[in-house]
Amino acid sequence: MKKIQLYLILLALVGATNVFAGNPDRQGEAGANELLFNPWANSAGLHSMNTSSIMGVAAMRLNVAGISRGYNKAMISIANTRLYEGSELQFNALGFVVRMGKTGALGVSLAAVDFGDITITTKNLPDGNGGTYSPSFYHMGVGYSYTYANKISVGALVRIVGESTSNVSALGAAVDAGVQYVSGEKDNFKLGISLRNIGTPMKFGGTGLNFRGNNPGNNTNSYQITFQHRAEGFELPSLLSMGFSYDYYLSNSMFVRGLANFTSNAFSLDQIGGGVEFYFRDLIVLRGAYRYEIGATSIEENNLYSGFAGGFSVNVPMSKKNKNKLALDYSYRTTYRFRGTHNFGVRIII
Repeated sequence: MKKIQLYLILLALVGATNVFAGNPDRQGEAGANELLFNPWANSAGLHSMNTSSIMGVAAMRLNVAGISRGYNKAMISIANTRLYEGSELQFNALGFVVRMGKTGALGVSLAAVDFGDITITTKNLPDGNGGTYSPSFYHMGVGYSYTYANKISVGALVRIVGESTSNVSALGAAVDAGVQYVSGEKDNFKLGISLRNIGTPMKFGGTGLNFRGNNPGNNTNSYQITFQHRAEGFELPSLLSMGFSYDYYLSNSMFVRGLANFTSNAFSLDQIGGGVEFYFRDLIVLRGAYRYEIGATSIEENNLYSGFAGGFSVNVPMSKKNKNKLALDYSYRTTYRFRGTHNFGVRIII
């Protein structure tokens, strides 16, 4: 019965492809685009296209089904992303996953955008009034994954999204779901499907949208009242990703992984691409990828991250008697504006 349910979930996610299609007419209409930021360097180096093979903490960003794979007991990750080098924006994340029994896993992640200090300007003081502020953009997710017969993993995640300044805020919620299938003598073949950022519309509100003005329609007894701007609501940047990968073993301790991925965005152009990873003795991983936006007629229509990405991981054993490791990750993604994006990460694998 469980096997039938898992296949039904897989078919439902595949069927969701018909709901999504890259729509140039809706491009730019979604908000909360920080949900598309990827803080984890071991997947950012593949342009976030390892939907089929992603494991551990990073799976909470791309395919929640993978949080039950890639470790024995638990994994803790911290990450820092220098977004669009030269913009002074940063994206920080913390996450952990822990096994729940033999087949399940629970994960929690927290991420936030660091805007730095922004000068406060007003209509009367366009050059600044001497003060600064920093918006708060964050999201927190809790996910669960279940693996059946070490072949099929399914998962779901609920994420709270918040954006605010001192007097204006918006709050929303999103759901992710995913499936991974593994096959082959050494689990060589992997297939993954994930549906992300399906959630409630968001709308800004607060005293920051208020202003004082004269009472309309009363010229004889003029006095001021408080008006409020009504903010327009916006949707979350939902998307559907499908990918597969295959591992070719050069020896018992070295293999090359090739992967391909397709992403259908509800509010922007679709994307397709592929990548390669080289694993050496479970100590060093080298990776690189290329992603292309389907239908873009000029470079200005492309996503900032269309093009090349690359990175590496170094796994340092924490002792000779067990499999505990400390992993150091780095990735770089090219952008046609700014000077690219750098990702740095540290993982403790237990």
